[in-house]
Amino acid sequence: MSESLHLVCPHCQAVNRVPATRLSQGPKCGQCHQALFSGHPLALTTKSFETHLARSDIPLLVDFWADWCGPCKMMAPAFAQAAQALEPRVRLGKVDTEAEQQLSVRYNIRSIPTLILFKGGHELARQSGALSAPDIVRWVNSQL
Repeated sequence: MSESLHLVCPHCQAVNRVPATRLSQGPKCGQCHQALFSGHPLALTTKSFETHLARSDIPLLVDFWADWCGPCKMMAPAFAQAAQALEPRVRLGKVDTEAEQQLSVRYNIRSIPTLILFKGGHELARQSGALSAPDIVRWVNSQL
């Protein structure tokens, strides 16, 4: 019997159990029947962030950003490219620090963009400043 992983649906927030061997086969949510991975970062609210952090068995890479931040806007396409390279091994999400100020305070975000890699519900590593897609992928791989 293969190892199963818990994955949170990016659409309905349902927790799905998926065999690890099927991650690369485009698994779909058992509740809403949409794809569990899209190759794009998720826009996370405080509630969806908490669900992905606490209930998913794969690492979560979060980009803390703001709409007024030039380097954040410059890094956005690179972060989207990194999602294509890292999924389904890692879930990528974005937290708007203006809309979700409680998360910014909780994680002591002092400069943006800031990337935080979570695993098992805990912060594993953080990186501040804009990075290219290959640098994001390389940094994540070096931390896992």
